[in-house]
Amino acid sequence: MFSLFKKKAVDLLSQAEKELILQAIQATEKATSGEVRVYIETNCTYVDAMDRAVELFYNLQMDKTVYRNATLVYVALKDKQLAVFGDEGIYAKTGKEFWHEAVAHMLQHFNKSDYARGISAVVTEIGAALAHHFPYDAATDKNELPDEIVFGK
Repeated sequence: MFSLFKKKAVDLLSQAEKELILQAIQATEKATSGEVRVYIETNCTYVDAMDRAVELFYNLQMDKTVYRNATLVYVALKDKQLAVFGDEGIYAKTGKEFWHEAVAHMLQHFNKSDYARGISAVVTEIGAALAHHFPYDAATDKNELPDEIVFGK
C-alpha cells in the first residue's frame, strides 16, 4: 500500500482501466456536440476540489467550445477528492441537482475503490444529458477538445 503514494497519477490506473474511461469519453462524444474531459492527479493542492476543477477547466481552455457545453471530471486519487464542472451552456440546461447526483453516483463506485468504473459511469451519465440538450449533428459537429485522459502530478 505504501508504494501507492509514490506512484504518479498516470500509473495509478491499469491500461485496461484507462481504456474503459477513454471508451466512455469517445462513445459519449459520438452522441453529442458536447465535450467531456477527464483530469486525474494524485493530490489536490486546493482545499476544495471544485476550485481545482474550475482552474483546470479554464487552463485546458474548455470554455472555448462553440455552445459552452464542455464538462470536466476531476479526480485526485490519493486525496480521494473529486468534482464535476460543467460550462454555462450545459449547466443552465441541467440544473444544480443533476451535478450533485452525478457526483453521488461516481462516489458509489469510488467507495468500492472502483475508480475507473466510477469515472466511466459519470462520463456516460453526463453524455446522456449532453446528447439530450446538445445532440450530435454530423453536418456541423467537430471534436473541439482532445479525448485522452489528462494526468497531472
